[in-house]
Amino acid sequence: MRIVEPSFFILQMPEGEQVLRHLELAARTCYKSEDKITPESAKGLIRRIMQVGHESVLEHVGISVRIVCDRGISHELVRHRLASFSQESTRYANYSKEKFGQEITVIRPFFWAQDSPQYALWLEAMHTAERVYLAMLASGAKPQEARSVLPNSLKTEIVVTANLREWRHIFRLRCASPAHPQIRQIMLPMLADFHERIPVVFEDLYDMFEQDILAFDKG
Repeated sequence: MRIVEPSFFILQMPEGEQVLRHLELAARTCYKSEDKITPESAKGLIRRIMQVGHESVLEHVGISVRIVCDRGISHELVRHRLASFSQESTRYANYSKEKFGQEITVIRPFFWAQDSPQYALWLEAMHTAERVYLAMLASGAKPQEARSVLPNSLKTEIVVTANLREWRHIFRLRCASPAHPQIRQIMLPMLADFHERIPVVFEDLYDMFEQDILAFDKG
């Protein structure tokens, strides 16, 4: 059994200035003010339209991210309606095969210290799930049948594509303190990355969650 940390990788995101110019052109179409476009005008306009809640303009740009997380967290992600998802399938992935190392891969729950009784019990459960899963496959069960015993902690990879408005919605929900700790573990650093690349679009959310982002960095 292999234990890994969650992660994300941005697959497709236009460059910051390119994003702002594209959004500005869309926004100015509403007001027929294209004649006011200058090399420096995009940032101020996008900031103003966001302040008045005209966020539909943000739907003209999308971002794709590959996320490595556990199955439980992926179930929360796919509840977001205005996004597209492509996910590793346990129906077709046979983890007894050589390309998977003939083992399952799980995500470590960071909220338990590795010398705690809770972590020891979790580790025991993961080993048991792996042993039974591999035994079921060896007995002739198909992967889509044997997956019944796979745990929520099983590692999965999911590609998520959403427009900027929807990513803002996802961050508002999944970075907030009531959200599950493991989805915050992914979403807080992702928000910081998005903010670094396109500051104007994400600066208000970054300011809202900055202390939590810094706390996760230190943790």
